[in-house]
Amino acid sequence: MADAQPVTAAERSIHARKPAAKRAAGRELSGHAKLFAQPAYDGLAGAEPFLKRLIPILIVAFLVVVATARFVNMSEDRDRLLTAAEHMTALSLAAASATFSADTTPVKQAQRWETEARLNRVLGAMPDTGGRYMVVVDAQDRVFASTSGGQHLVGRTISSLLRESSPLWLFGARAGVQEIGFDGADYLAAMARLPDGAGAVLALTPVSDMNEAWRQSVSVNVTLFIATSSILLVILYAYFSQAGRAQEADGIYLESHRRVDMALSRGRCGLWDWDMARGRLYWSRSMYEILGLEPRDSVISFGEASRLIHPDDGDLYEIAQKVASGDIKQVDHLFRMRHAAGHYVWMRARAQVVDPTSAQTHLIGIAMDVTEQYRLQQRTAEADQRLFDAIESTSEAFVLWDRDDRLVLWNKHYQEIHGLPADILAPGTPRATVEAAATRPVVARRLAVPCARGVAQTYEVQLADGRWLQINERQTRDGGQVSVGTDITPLKRNQERLRDSEKRLMATIGDLTTSQSELKRKAEELSELNQDYQVEKERAEAGSRAKSEFLANMSHELRTPLNAIIGFSEVLQARMFGPLGSDKYSEYADDIHNSGIHLLTVINDILDMAKIEAGQMQIERENVDLVPLLEETMRLLAIQAEKKGIEVQQRIPAHLSLPADRRAMKQILLNLLSNAVKFTEPGGRILVRARKTSRAVTLTIEDTGIGIPKALLCRIGQPFEQVQNQFSKSTGGSGLGLAISRSLAELHGGAMKVRSAEGVGTIVSIRVPITFPDLRAAAE
Repeated sequence: MADAQPVTAAERSIHARKPAAKRAAGRELSGHAKLFAQPAYDGLAGAEPFLKRLIPILIVAFLVVVATARFVNMSEDRDRLLTAAEHMTALSLAAASATFSADTTPVKQAQRWETEARLNRVLGAMPDTGGRYMVVVDAQDRVFASTSGGQHLVGRTISSLLRESSPLWLFGARAGVQEIGFDGADYLAAMARLPDGAGAVLALTPVSDMNEAWRQSVSVNVTLFIATSSILLVILYAYFSQAGRAQEADGIYLESHRRVDMALSRGRCGLWDWDMARGRLYWSRSMYEILGLEPRDSVISFGEASRLIHPDDGDLYEIAQKVASGDIKQVDHLFRMRHAAGHYVWMRARAQVVDPTSAQTHLIGIAMDVTEQYRLQQRTAEADQRLFDAIESTSEAFVLWDRDDRLVLWNKHYQEIHGLPADILAPGTPRATVEAAATRPVVARRLAVPCARGVAQTYEVQLADGRWLQINERQTRDGGQVSVGTDITPLKRNQERLRDSEKRLMATIGDLTTSQSELKRKAEELSELNQDYQVEKERAEAGSRAKSEFLANMSHELRTPLNAIIGFSEVLQARMFGPLGSDKYSEYADDIHNSGIHLLTVINDILDMAKIEAGQMQIERENVDLVPLLEETMRLLAIQAEKKGIEVQQRIPAHLSLPADRRAMKQILLNLLSNAVKFTEPGGRILVRARKTSRAVTLTIEDTGIGIPKALLCRIGQPFEQVQNQFSKSTGGSGLGLAISRSLAELHGGAMKVRSAEGVGTIVSIRVPITFPDLRAAAE
C-alpha cells in the first residue's frame, strides 16, 4: 500500500489539472494524460531530494544547538557553584576570625573543646556548609582544634597543609580564597592570622563535594538530552524508511515515463490528445522537441496548432468538422508544421476517436516526423529523372529488359537505329515482338568477351544504310538484360585506313632495316674512336700526373743550386774575402742575388702548386693566434712597404685564434700581403681585418691598388694567370700566389673570394671554417 501512494497522489494531481469536461469524456485516457503532466512532476521531483536532505540536517542542527545550550548551562552552573563555595568559605573565615579576634585569650590545650564549640557555632550559622570545616592553628603552627570532618587534621603541622611559599601562608586573609591540595584531595582554603601571634584560623571546603553536586546535575541533563535525541532519531529513521519507499515508487514511475519519453524521442514521434469539445491539444514532450519548442505543462490551443500547419497542406478545421460529423473515424494525414527555427517539418499524423458514442468528440493519436523519408522520396524521384535524362541524352542506343524479357526502358536512339514504330514501344512489350518489328541487319557477328561468359556478350552488326553498330549486352542483378548499341562506323573506316597504312608501313620497314644496318656500322666506328679517345685521355692525364709528380720530386734538385747561387752572391755582396775589383762587379753581384731570389720564389711557388695538384700537400691543424702571425708576416714586408710609403693597418681582435696549419696560414698572408704591397701605388693604404662567427673565421685584406678589370676577375686565382697591364709587367711574378692561397684555403675546407674595381682597389677574403671534417676520410 505504501508503494502505491506516490502514484495515486500523482494521479490526483494530474486529474486536478485537467478540465472537468475532459475527465468525464475520457477517463480511460488517464494513463496517457500522465505523460503530459511530466513537467510539473519534474519540478516536484526536483524539489523533493532537497527537502529530504534538509530534514536530517535540521534535526542534527537542533540536537547540536540543544547540546551546546546544555553544555554552556552546565559550565555556567559549575562556575556558579565554585563562586558560591568561595564566597561561603570567605564568609565562614570572616565570621570565625571575628569571633576569635574579640577574645585575645591565648589558645591552649585545655581550651580545645571550647574552641571547637565556638567553631561549630560559627559554622552552624552558615546557610549551606557544603562539607566545609574549619581548623584552628596554635602559636606553634600545629592544628589545635577542628570542626567535624577535620578531626583527622588535629595535631598536624600547618606546613603539611600549606607550602611556606603559599599566598595564604604569606599574606593570610589578604590572599583571599585559594585552591590547595593535600592528602590527594583539592580544597578551597582561606586563612586569617589571629592577633598577637596567637595562631590562625583556616576554612577548608572540599572541591569533591561541590563536583559531586555538579555531576548529579550533569547526569540529569545528559539523560534528558539522550532521551530527546533517541526520540528524534527514531522519528528520523521512520521518515527515511517512508521516504525510501516513496522514492522507490517514484523511481518506478519515472523510469516507465522515461522509457516512453525516450522511445518517442528516439523514434521522432509525439503523442497528442485532442479535446475537440474544448478546442485544445495536449502534446507530449517529444512533440515539442520535434518542433524545436520549449516543453510546457499546459495545453496548446486549437488556433495555435492550426497556425503551425503549412497553409498548402490542408485545414485543421476541415478535419475537425469531418470528425465531428462522423464522416471519418480515423485520421491519417501528411502535412508540414513550422519549426521554431523557421523551416517546416513533414509530419504524418494518425489518430482515432476514443469513444464514438460519447457526446463530446475526443481523439488521441501519434504524429511522426517523416521529413527524412519525404526528402528521400524526393531524391529518389529526382535521381530517376536524372537517370532518364542521362539515358535519353546519350549518343548510344539503350534498352533495358526485365527478367521475363519484357521492355522496361529505352531511348530515342534505340528507336531510330532499329526503325521501330512508336506504338510498338511500350513498357511490358515482349522482346520477341520488338525484335520482329525492327529492321534486319546486313551483317551480324558475335565477338568473344574474355572473363564474361554467361554474363555479357558483344555483337557487331552492319545496317542497311552502311552504318556499323557494336551492341554490348549485360545481365542485371534481377535477371534482366541491359543492351547498349554504339555507332562504330568511324572506327570501321579507320580500320580500313589502318590496313592500307600497314601495307605502306611494311615497305617503309624494309627501307629502315637497311638504314639500321648502316647506322650500326657507323656506331661501331664511333665506339672504336671513343675507345681511342679514352686511351689518349688517360695517357694525357698520366702525363700531367707525371709532370706534377716530377716537379714535386724536383724540389731538392732545383732549390739546391739556387741556394748556392744566392749564397755565393751574398758572399760577394758582403765582400767577405776582401773588396771587389770594380763597382761593376758589385752591381753584377746584386743582380745575381736578386735574380736568384726571384727565381727561387718562382720555383717555390711552382713546386708548392705541383705538390697541391699532386695531392701531396698535407696540413696539420693547431690553434693559431692571428695577431702574432700577422705581425711576423708584416716584418718580412715592412721594408718594401716603407720604400713605397704604404700604410698598413690591422683590425684583428686580440687573442683571435682558429684551428689551422700555421705554415699554410702564413703563406696565405704572405702571398696576399705581398700582392697588395706590389700592386699598391706609393702613398696607398692596406687594411687587414678579421672576424669570427660560430662556424668560421673570415680574413679580409683590402688595398687601394690598381684594381682588376671586371672582365678579368674570373681568371684570378687560376695557376699562371696574371692580369697583364703596364704596371704588372714591371713588377713580374709567376701568377701562382693567388692560386696557392686559394688551394690552401680549400685544403682547410674554406674558400677565397676576390672583389675589385679598376683604379679603386681590391678586396680578398679568405674564409676558414672552425670545424672541418677530414678530407681524406671523406674521400675514402
